[in-house]
Amino acid sequence: MNALRRVWEHFEEGFIAFLLATMTLITFVYVILNNFYTLFYWLGDHFGGNETLLGIGDAILDMAQAMTWSNALTKALFGWLIFFGLAYGVRTAGHIGVDALVKLAPRHIQRVIGVIACSACLGYAGLIAVGSFDWVHTLFTAGIGAEDLGHYGVQQWHIGMIVPFGYAMVFVRFLEILVRILRNEQTGLGLADEAADALKINEHEEPKQ
Repeated sequence: MNALRRVWEHFEEGFIAFLLATMTLITFVYVILNNFYTLFYWLGDHFGGNETLLGIGDAILDMAQAMTWSNALTKALFGWLIFFGLAYGVRTAGHIGVDALVKLAPRHIQRVIGVIACSACLGYAGLIAVGSFDWVHTLFTAGIGAEDLGHYGVQQWHIGMIVPFGYAMVFVRFLEILVRILRNEQTGLGLADEAADALKINEHEEPKQ
């Protein structure tokens, strides 16, 4: 049970790390292949037209030209990264909050405002999740292949399904916040406070001076 809880609490960053690693690996391989074949062409010419070295250069060039899917896949993964980042920002209080006036109110009023704000966020996330699910269902019915990935069996709905899934995760994370507010474990959405962060940084820097 504790293991499942740890997985759930770190689900977004785990998947974000996987997406970043995959994007980096694909881009790295593509760049290497697009520049490495020239080395073997140069070596082949340098050693009097060595057929083996030139053949290796041709093979690497063919692999580079075959990776037409790399840009499309990287863009798709980046899209997935954005929507996982939405839920991650909610869970880790990464989104910026504008609540200077709210903090001037008494604690019980802050709690009421927090419930209202969280309810609005839940409504927005739920609306987008349902609407985007209908959009993905339309793509599924159409069966349109994804750009430069269709011949590998990847369809547009495969990529687009991150939108309803991402907003469903946002909905769940805001629901967790609402439960904590109702339990009196926090008063607001717990969003980032840039002013407080700046003061903390300044406090740490002053002793050094």
